[in-house]
Amino acid sequence: MAKKIERVTSGPTEIDNLNQPALFINRELSALEFQRRVLDEARDESNPLLERVKFIAIVGSNLDEFFMVRVAGLKKQVEAGVHDTPPDGLTPEEQLAEIRKIAAQLMRQASEYFCQELIPALKKERIYIYNYQQLTLRQKKSVETYFNEVVFPVLTPLAFDPGHPFPHISNLSLNLAVLLRDQRGKEHFARIKVPNTLPRLVPIKRSSGGVKKDGTIPRAHFFVWLEQVIAANLEKLFPGMRIEESYPFRVTRDADMAIQELEAADLLESMEQTVRQRRFGSVVRLSILDSMSPRIRDILMENLDISHNDIYPLPGPLGRSDLMGLYGINRYDLKDTPFKPTIPQRLRKVALEDPEQFYEAIKAGDILFHHPYDSFTPVVQFLKNAARDPQVLAIKQTLYRVGKNPPVVDVLLEAAENGKQVAVLVELKARFDEESNIGWARKLEREGVHVIYGLLGLKTHSKVALVIRKEGDGIRRYLHLGTGNYNAITAGLYEDLGMFTCDEAIGADATSMFNYLTGYSTLNDYKKLLVAPVNLRERMQELIVREINHQLQGNPGHLIFKVNSLVDKEIIKLLYKASQVGVKVDLLVRGICCLRPGLAGISENIRVVSIVGRFLEHSRCYYFRNGGNDEIYLGSADLMPRNIDRRVEVLFPVQDAEIIHYLRDVMITAYQRDNVKARHLLADGVYTRYSPNDQGEPFNVQEWLIKSRQRQ
Repeated sequence: MAKKIERVTSGPTEIDNLNQPALFINRELSALEFQRRVLDEARDESNPLLERVKFIAIVGSNLDEFFMVRVAGLKKQVEAGVHDTPPDGLTPEEQLAEIRKIAAQLMRQASEYFCQELIPALKKERIYIYNYQQLTLRQKKSVETYFNEVVFPVLTPLAFDPGHPFPHISNLSLNLAVLLRDQRGKEHFARIKVPNTLPRLVPIKRSSGGVKKDGTIPRAHFFVWLEQVIAANLEKLFPGMRIEESYPFRVTRDADMAIQELEAADLLESMEQTVRQRRFGSVVRLSILDSMSPRIRDILMENLDISHNDIYPLPGPLGRSDLMGLYGINRYDLKDTPFKPTIPQRLRKVALEDPEQFYEAIKAGDILFHHPYDSFTPVVQFLKNAARDPQVLAIKQTLYRVGKNPPVVDVLLEAAENGKQVAVLVELKARFDEESNIGWARKLEREGVHVIYGLLGLKTHSKVALVIRKEGDGIRRYLHLGTGNYNAITAGLYEDLGMFTCDEAIGADATSMFNYLTGYSTLNDYKKLLVAPVNLRERMQELIVREINHQLQGNPGHLIFKVNSLVDKEIIKLLYKASQVGVKVDLLVRGICCLRPGLAGISENIRVVSIVGRFLEHSRCYYFRNGGNDEIYLGSADLMPRNIDRRVEVLFPVQDAEIIHYLRDVMITAYQRDNVKARHLLADGVYTRYSPNDQGEPFNVQEWLIKSRQRQ
């Protein structure tokens, strides 16, 4: 829903008003466009088959989160009578209407594609996903045995009648709605939760499933949907009742938690309580099958307190995020070819377990990591060395998402046991990682680690590890700074950048930042780091203005930003101004982008590219030509108001000439060459790929980076 642009002039002169809603793409609709690009990867037959299934699952999971947070937030605005509009001018009601239309289309397309294209393709590879009605008598007998022995004992049918209130339907749960009649002909309604502790796809015939060394496939896989197995055996759950009909349904609830930090005496306890309350949020989406009867639909609508606009009928199986289970099949011939990450060149002759050698390597020059092409192991080893080195006095670190069984946490616990001063900021408000982070925070505290839960009103999203080491008569600070979380799993799945340094000014800035996090420091005079919400916005705007001034002085300006999201209105307006005076602006934006490129007189010099591929593009890199004196910053901050104004973020400068060369002339250049996974944003908010006629030799940046490491 684009608004008309008024009073646009051609040429480099600034238009009358850069605040016009027509100059901005709606944030939520841009987020849905990203899901469309992910779905495109599921449709891309050049991707291995199980990778395509994985992308279908990712779309399902992403849309779950989108409804739980973004749609829930908009619905609360409507209910509260909030009429504030984003830069694009759409009211909350208008956004919800557009979201409904696009999301329904995406969900249906994903379901249809899985059923019509991927299931037949899996069948050709001897992976069979059956509906219960398709099973042979022998298969049904096998499934019935599984139901009796495994499923039946787990099920708890819940009645709904005057003596039984409508049961609570938990968030993201798959359920069966059952209509029954007793022997007197009276109608009854019951709900059965499909247990999420059991595989959604029930294996009918067990097999090793792997590919033999000679390349042959020993056995086939046969699966049937768990909800269909339960539906076929309902008479065992309701003896003496006649089963009239049953249909699966799935509920999505509001999970956008409001944390009353200022009123909380104990933030940890407050977060635990808030996480528990999440499962009782209001319903924002009801997913059902097209075939569901109006009678059951009406019962669900009335008792879940939703409108027709909250219902999403689908042709295929509900809960596509569960399809990730298929990816566990050991068919490496149907997945991306594995590769071994490398060790950065500057560390290859270093015995990483030797602290002295490791620190000497860092003192010799900053060391860059480009994950997942470079291994995450040296980052963990850096912390291990610090935990075990008698010369290390203290370790300070921020943790946002660490995942399950994180080696980084184990290292920090070891450091505390070894008598090091260990201070860790664990961000309890990391969305959907709250429970995990609460657990790790409690464990670290029990072992004597100084744990900080973050600042009031701010999330700490920065990625910094600081090691203070005694050397001679003084101390030296060694740092790891990055764009990604200290998570060994995602380091192999996400594209990120990280750097070791012992730069004194950066070390002093990091110390000041940790004092800001742990104490009452109000220092805002950072020498080299850009720290949100202290100085990052001001400095980022100054750097863009500097580029504009270079251009006006006849020195060609060039900005290259690689980010996950570009939303901030003030930054976008500055980029428009840069374009208007002739600055070349190249934007690599993976997800949400609210800027419109290619508008006459406004953004003719701006190019926006999104790359969706094997790895999740996650790094943030900011390049400024600066009159030929190139300046690059890396870090955790995207160009969104929440990152710049409401989070603790860190951008750090790249000062090493060799690293600048890699980022500018190798990495960024390679990204700009991609004509396989790259999508170009058009002014109307639609993304387009290169046509086969104009793309030349195929170039996939992620695959090229894998091969370039293998050649080293």
